[in-house]
Amino acid sequence: MAKKKPLILVTNDDGITAPGIRALIEVMNTLGDVYVVAPDSPQSGMGHAITINNTLYCDKVEVHKDQPQKEYSCSGTPADCVKLAVNEILKRKPDLCVSGINHGSNSSINVIYSGTMSAAVEAGTQGIPSIGFSLLDYSLDADFEPVKKYVKQVAEQCLQNKMPQGVVLNVNFPKASAKELKGLKVCRQANAHWIENFDKRTNPLGRDYYWLTGEFVNEDKGEDTDEWALANNFVSVVPVQFDLTAHHAIKDINSWDLK
Repeated sequence: MAKKKPLILVTNDDGITAPGIRALIEVMNTLGDVYVVAPDSPQSGMGHAITINNTLYCDKVEVHKDQPQKEYSCSGTPADCVKLAVNEILKRKPDLCVSGINHGSNSSINVIYSGTMSAAVEAGTQGIPSIGFSLLDYSLDADFEPVKKYVKQVAEQCLQNKMPQGVVLNVNFPKASAKELKGLKVCRQANAHWIENFDKRTNPLGRDYYWLTGEFVNEDKGEDTDEWALANNFVSVVPVQFDLTAHHAIKDINSWDLK
């Protein structure tokens, strides 16, 4: 009796036609039965936003007719895509959810802003083993070929091994050639942040507007972080938990005069 193929949900935040998700779909088609539910337009930086005051549309599409996956284009956010997929489109809970491959970094503090990772986290909250993949290259011409073997390796391991409860994986790839990549490294999230600046301008009607700019600062010198791994041409793999409780702080807060 033939073994049933894994059911794999693919999503992203760059939009259903982005080169990164097309590369991810190609790899996932070698591992299982693939359903794609992704935004109809770019949703970068949306974090875990969901649509509650607007209607949602989700239409079946054919981006590449010669490929076996089933695809749906959604008017909502990455988290919306996962919710719709699990509750309305798929006939059973997927065995794996993969999000990406994002055009740009989601390492360190970027994980909290990321629509890519929020889609993975949304799936994780529903008990689905999930991975977010990102490449440190914002270009539409980014080369995803060198990272495909690592995408497949991590996805296969997630299908074969039980994901720790309450955890999803945040996988980032350096912009490097196949020869330059040194392999995978399981890391912690670096202690880094953005120093933000708003470029204030005035439109022709006299109304002020702002462009968000900033500088990324890594104050963490540890060699066990995602930022160190990426700077040294390793693929970083960070286990991310979505229980935001600061368990180590409970004792201290209990010592306050709270009534």
